[in-house]
Amino acid sequence: MFDTLSDRLDQVFKVLKGQGSLSEKNMEDALREVRRALLEADVHLTVVKEFINRVREEASGQKVLKSLTPGQQVIKVVHDALVAIMGERNEQLNLAAQPPVVVMMVGLQGSGKTTTTGKLAKRMLERHQKKSLLASLDVYRPAAMDQLATVGKGAGVDVFPGRTDANPREIATQALEAARRGGQDILFLDTAGRLHIDDDLMQELQDIKDLVNPLEILLVADAMTGQDAVGIARSFDERLNITGVILSKTDGDARGGAALSIRHVTGKPIKFVGTGETLAGLEPFHPDRVASRILGMGDVVSLVETAMENVDILETAKLQEKIMTSSFTLEDFLVQLQQIKKMGPLSEIMAMIPGFKQAMKGKTLEGDEGQQLKRIEAIILSMTPLERRKHQILNASRKRRVASGSGTSVQEINRLLKQFADMQKMMKMFGKMGAKGALRSGLAGLGLPKGFNPGGMKLPGMGPKR
Repeated sequence: MFDTLSDRLDQVFKVLKGQGSLSEKNMEDALREVRRALLEADVHLTVVKEFINRVREEASGQKVLKSLTPGQQVIKVVHDALVAIMGERNEQLNLAAQPPVVVMMVGLQGSGKTTTTGKLAKRMLERHQKKSLLASLDVYRPAAMDQLATVGKGAGVDVFPGRTDANPREIATQALEAARRGGQDILFLDTAGRLHIDDDLMQELQDIKDLVNPLEILLVADAMTGQDAVGIARSFDERLNITGVILSKTDGDARGGAALSIRHVTGKPIKFVGTGETLAGLEPFHPDRVASRILGMGDVVSLVETAMENVDILETAKLQEKIMTSSFTLEDFLVQLQQIKKMGPLSEIMAMIPGFKQAMKGKTLEGDEGQQLKRIEAIILSMTPLERRKHQILNASRKRRVASGSGTSVQEINRLLKQFADMQKMMKMFGKMGAKGALRSGLAGLGLPKGFNPGGMKLPGMGPKR
């Protein structure tokens, strides 16, 4: 998401940073380009006007124009303006009520409502230890209840067995009673959708709202519909007073116009974004982190959080010990690769590293990064345990055997071994530095400023001396 906008803004800021000082004229030229970039990203016109006015007011002051680093100052102003229009901070799901808390999921047909309901229930179970009951109120769409049952099973949560011949209002009240009896913390109501907004749909949703008194009414909107998503959000909010929005299918949206517009137009926060078809593909929406990604600053806090959620800490500690003692092998590299795969698509992970996007401009990872990881994994798995521990014994005949077993070529195996040897050299250097030196070097390699500590995190080797 935001790839198009990010690339255009990067071009604008390159010009600004090349200026020794800024004048009112080149500032206006830059703002004109920013405005064009926002419109091309399908950002709502009123939001574009508000954004440009905010940036102009902040950036045209003498403090910025006479700054020693005016280009950097403008980037900060743009960053703050992006955060402001997207909502300042992440707003979590409100569960502050006597359980079961009722959460109504609403939206048009095809927006990804059912899958998103499962994603949210799975997240509540795994991250917050909240048990959920899912109930489908869609008696109109064929197999809608079967779809929710499948999603619920995949998420590891209970599903209320509704009947297609029942009234949605009746199913809602029965499901609420079942959630009370079952001791569930949350009841998710997956409501019916339509291909367009109509009075019958809205009246049904209003009736259900009056019957079960939901604490949250979340609109699931397809990010790829751009400004249409903003109009849909406004219509649902006028009739139901929604409490928040979940943007689905953001991995297929390169523009990001909906994410930049919804909060400003409706006043309602984007609480989560859907990032793929798997049930793990749901992330909280943090405006400040999103703004940093748009401007190519990376997102170290999210990177650390993703790693902590997906990486085996004990296994990582073992790998760190091996790095420090220069005993890192291909077997260890295989374990590391498998941990990286758990964190999600490599392109998304790399985008969180500050400066990576700019460094890779005009370049691509050789082939599809997911396929590359699979090929490397296949090569290592085709080796014997001894070959993984001592790769130096891989002679020509052994390499031919490994290539045949992994469906690759000897050239690919040689390339992997060369890269691994380079990695070992770097690790030996880190080992000589020690944990603190390695960390400092690693952060410097990412282009992070000295003393940088994202989100106030306590990083190894960066705490006060005792």
